[in-house]
Amino acid sequence: MKASDFIAEFLMKKGIKSVFELSGGMITHILDSLNQKTDINIITMHHEQGAAFAAEGYARITGLPGIALATSGPGATNLLTGIGSCYFDSTPAIFITGQVNRHELKGDREIRQLGFQETDIVTMARPITKACFHINDPNDLPNVFEKAFKISLEGRPGPVLIDIPMDVQRIQIENNSFIDDSVKPLEINADILEKLIEDIKKAKRPLILSGRGIKASTSQDLFEDFVRKTKIPVITTLLGLDTITYDNAQRVGFIGSYGNRWANIAFGECDLLIVLGSRLDIRQTGADTKFIENRKIYHIDCERGEVNNRVKGCEAIITDLSIFFQEFDKAVSNISFVLKEEWNNQINNLKITWPDSKELDAKGINPNVFMHLLSNKSRKAKAYLADVGSHQMWAAQSLELYHDQQFLTSGGMGAMGFSLPAGIGASIALNKEPVVVLVGDGCMQINIQELQTIVRNKLPVKIIVLNNRTLGMIRQFQDSYFESRYQSTYWGYDAPDFAKVAIAYGIESKTIEKPEEIEDAIDWFWNVENEDKPQLLQVMIDPHTNTYPKIAFGRPITEMEPFAKPIAMEAT
Repeated sequence: MKASDFIAEFLMKKGIKSVFELSGGMITHILDSLNQKTDINIITMHHEQGAAFAAEGYARITGLPGIALATSGPGATNLLTGIGSCYFDSTPAIFITGQVNRHELKGDREIRQLGFQETDIVTMARPITKACFHINDPNDLPNVFEKAFKISLEGRPGPVLIDIPMDVQRIQIENNSFIDDSVKPLEINADILEKLIEDIKKAKRPLILSGRGIKASTSQDLFEDFVRKTKIPVITTLLGLDTITYDNAQRVGFIGSYGNRWANIAFGECDLLIVLGSRLDIRQTGADTKFIENRKIYHIDCERGEVNNRVKGCEAIITDLSIFFQEFDKAVSNISFVLKEEWNNQINNLKITWPDSKELDAKGINPNVFMHLLSNKSRKAKAYLADVGSHQMWAAQSLELYHDQQFLTSGGMGAMGFSLPAGIGASIALNKEPVVVLVGDGCMQINIQELQTIVRNKLPVKIIVLNNRTLGMIRQFQDSYFESRYQSTYWGYDAPDFAKVAIAYGIESKTIEKPEEIEDAIDWFWNVENEDKPQLLQVMIDPHTNTYPKIAFGRPITEMEPFAKPIAMEAT
């Protein structure tokens, strides 16, 4: 069979229903085969970065590898940010790049380039992928695709890149793939489980920290059972926000640099911490990790290198979360845990003392109040997708996520421009169910062209642009460290009227500026006539609205601005 036909049929057999791409000469054979040989939905984006983020959104919803295709040269290099985003946030994906014909490859010649748009994308992508393959022998294709699919999903999920010369794509090959599907389980020592069980019983102030690894390991149901059985309160990372529903009595809140103040205080005061699927990075713990190391910590992760990295003294349980939950369940089959009522009451009192909606002295629309109203009235939304910046933190602090609602954002890469194309991928993965995209004015201008993709595919993506006419998180950083010199954030920066831009693309839009306009604007999204259509709501925010609370850099996580002041310079 023709090599490109094999690729198309392989993806279909693996259950892939949609792929994302921007056409170019070096992938035309594959696109034609997808069109002719399968019923896979080919979603044409307007930038390869958009295709990569859309594939990431698709993968996070389905659990299958997201598929993005790009031509050689600039097409392939434009995928790199999205590839890195998948790598850092443990998202399975397969990126397929076309390459120039084999006879046009420069090989060992001491020249920059032989074929037009020839680019060594494999070398560039290798540090941010689980594996990279360049196909020189067409008969390697079947095995490489089997390996790529397996590698992207096993252990910590992540991206794989396959680079295929154009002449390879049109050659006749035999489908003779073979791959060893056996996976060696990461066994758990029974003694450490017994130790953990005893420490849970003895603890007076235990906490679970839930991260992205729960969703990445498809362990959500097992996690919920674990939480119910242990009766331990749960704090979440940014990427673990949707691991526990807002109305769950055991939910504490979001922790980290911009975490809920009450959740950070609880984090600081717990005497037992069980870390599930989180790498305890600086955004979660702050720079000063000494405060966290003075308690018992169990860190469950599938990669040894992630444990006792920044935070020392952890009891390491190196295994997949799904295995951990199953083994723990067996070990406690005849054990009942007791709710720590005094600790629960203490946490609830902290929530009452430090409400998120009172952290800001905002002029006009308070973003935290807006997030509560939005989510309260948006139960029909299947997912929220936040971009990167101040609005991302307001969302994490105050969104109310309920059953069957997911939260997607770019964590490790922190890539501006993520949410709009990722929203496309998410909505398509959800069979065109409605999703809400939360994006700032700066982020919106990075992949704004994908508004046309939304219109063309008739996707019910509800876009909320929180427009403060500045790059707010960096502007706040300039207040702290540069005496409010706003170069390139407020000075020398501008944004259009996004409501007018949306209308130009054929999307209905509104703009609100006052708190009393919020409820009617959100209702406009969900009335019967509009719920299946794309819409854009521009929410004007005062340019000097800060993101609080915020860890005072250099201090423990419990000491947060504006009441505490940083003692060292941070990264934003």
